[in-house]
Amino acid sequence: MVTVRSIVAVSAVKHWPIFQRDVHNAFLQSDLLKEVYLEVSAGFASQRGKHVICKLHKFLYDDLLITESNTDLILQTKNDLKLKFKMKDLGVLEFFLGIEFARSEKGIVMSQSKYALELISDLGLSGTKPFSTPLETNLKLTSTEYDAFLNDVKRESPKSEYMPLTNPTQYQRLVEKLLYLTMTRINIAYVVQVLSQFMHNPKQSHRDAALRVVKYIKQAPGLALLMPSDGSRKLKAYCDSDWGGCLQNRRSVTRYLVKFGNVVVSWKSKKQETVARSFAEAEFKSMASVVA
Repeated sequence: MVTVRSIVAVSAVKHWPIFQRDVHNAFLQSDLLKEVYLEVSAGFASQRGKHVICKLHKFLYDDLLITESNTDLILQTKNDLKLKFKMKDLGVLEFFLGIEFARSEKGIVMSQSKYALELISDLGLSGTKPFSTPLETNLKLTSTEYDAFLNDVKRESPKSEYMPLTNPTQYQRLVEKLLYLTMTRINIAYVVQVLSQFMHNPKQSHRDAALRVVKYIKQAPGLALLMPSDGSRKLKAYCDSDWGGCLQNRRSVTRYLVKFGNVVVSWKSKKQETVARSFAEAEFKSMASVVA
């Protein structure tokens, strides 16, 4: 998604038109950053038996964006693609990967308001009071394994909010939807990163925290990302670290954002791979991540 935001940001500043094409036969593109498996298509004969799955090595795309300052080159590109692929011209960019795009004199707006409102409605939170912050102040979420260790040390019985959920699927789907919303909402990136660490064995406190994020989104469901048509064309990066921020393994958390002119095109919050022995080491690791 960083590529899409960057292309839209450059097009907005340079006042380039953006056109969208739909590929009837999806083609493979871009390396995956995590393991994804698919069921074998019906009728596919395998020598290894029936219980076989496929590992996806590339992202699967069926949409294409075209932008350029020269309209003749755009037309030539469309014709060249049409000769090699069966494609449909969708005209000027308006809806891509579930994101709405609207252009004006001020720039290009990327919005997921429709998806946010549907999420609030599906969870039955339309009538609830919204929160002003996505995460409770000074709240430290922990895993069930960490809680079990503390209970053994203190010889206490686990509290109800520390018990694992009987149906973790609902929590997992909710976090996946929140991850999707981070494509245009930098304000929930940190808390969603924290919640995604407990996908394998969530507990009630994790679910409560996830629902709080939805109630926070309810405060401004129409919040969008503006790619301004004016401003500088310089690329700037900012980074920070939370030294020993993870309560369970004392690993530091790297946070960074990258701006093109006045708009943020990339952001991330992630635990560092190893434990930093000092605040300075954590900061250097954070800087290394943002320029990698």
